Amino acid sequence: MAKPKARHRSAPKRARPTARKDRGKKPTGGTTPVAKETRGPAFDVLWDAFGGYQRTAALKAAIELDVFTAIAAGATTLEALAVRCQAAERGLRALLGYLVADGFLTRTGDRYGLSPTAAVFLDRNAPTYVGSAIGFLASPAALEGFARLTDAVRLGATALPGDAALAPEHPMWIEFAKAMAPLAGTVARLLANLLGVERLRGGSALDVAAGHGLYGITLAQLNPRLEVTALDWRNVLAVAEENARRAGVAERFRTLAGNALEVPLGGPYDLVLVPNFLHHFDPATCERFLAKAHAALSPGGRVVIVEFVPDEDRLGPPAAVRFSLVMLAATPGGDAYTFSEYQAMLRRAGFARATLHDLLPSPARVVLAAR
Repeated sequence: MAKPKARHRSAPKRARPTARKDRGKKPTGGTTPVAKETRGPAFDVLWDAFGGYQRTAALKAAIELDVFTAIAAGATTLEALAVRCQAAERGLRALLGYLVADGFLTRTGDRYGLSPTAAVFLDRNAPTYVGSAIGFLASPAALEGFARLTDAVRLGATALPGDAALAPEHPMWIEFAKAMAPLAGTVARLLANLLGVERLRGGSALDVAAGHGLYGITLAQLNPRLEVTALDWRNVLAVAEENARRAGVAERFRTLAGNALEVPLGGPYDLVLVPNFLHHFDPATCERFLAKAHAALSPGGRVVIVEFVPDEDRLGPPAAVRFSLVMLAATPGGDAYTFSEYQAMLRRAGFARATLHDLLPSPARVVLAAR
């Protein structure tokens, strides 16, 4: 996959003028809408929302049956797919029809094919395969919070009992580490490009809440002088260690077991990677952790926050706006924070200046701040 050039800025994202005569003028508006405008009441939009869970279930079933991989390998008829996927023709006919309607498959006569999206991301043999992510995103643990969403909205916090998602050594994080690794690896390569990791003379990096470890591992693969320490629960670190061995960086990969909010971080580090961690907590907790990260950095070292970051008016980008609801459903005080909110946390934690960067084509954004 080509590495797109990352955009960066130190101020909130604004809309770009679209006409030549507007160049040089201050743009107005400045946001990406979450939903397309309609000319009037749209029943199909409502119907799609009513049945959204069905689309997730259909895609999950197709991934579990290896439908996309089978088609890529040449099993393009209903009969051939029934044999390859060990499924009933009646069941597959219904599933394949749904996937054609959703744009993941094509059909010409009695033969099925992959859409460009499915060919790149859902064929298990493709180097860019990320289908395993649905194993976590549509897992019972992830869906339970949404089953109690009405209560969560009333409470202003998760309605799940006992802060389940943040419990020590929770087995769901092993599932997360295994399922999300391919997707994280793709984002990690974009991050490495942004950081210019291949040009670094060496040094050390701390990967916080490392999970699969792919952020630190990818940086270590691209820079043979970089040493990485992965911090997470001990049961999760076993997954990261195995990934490090497979990637050939085990000699430069260390682990630190424990609660990232409590365990001493060590250091000094040139990079403290904080991917998809701060969104679990309220601003005060985030600020306390960032102060720890500041203390663990060498002079000139950088904290690297990878997150869904909505625009200042919270009207876009859609993935970041929606992620705020995910955190409401799953955590006591987490959120998708805006760049200005991260700036305030970082300033109070001791960082002087922060910049915001897009990791296109992924929905992730990166906040960088140096000690």
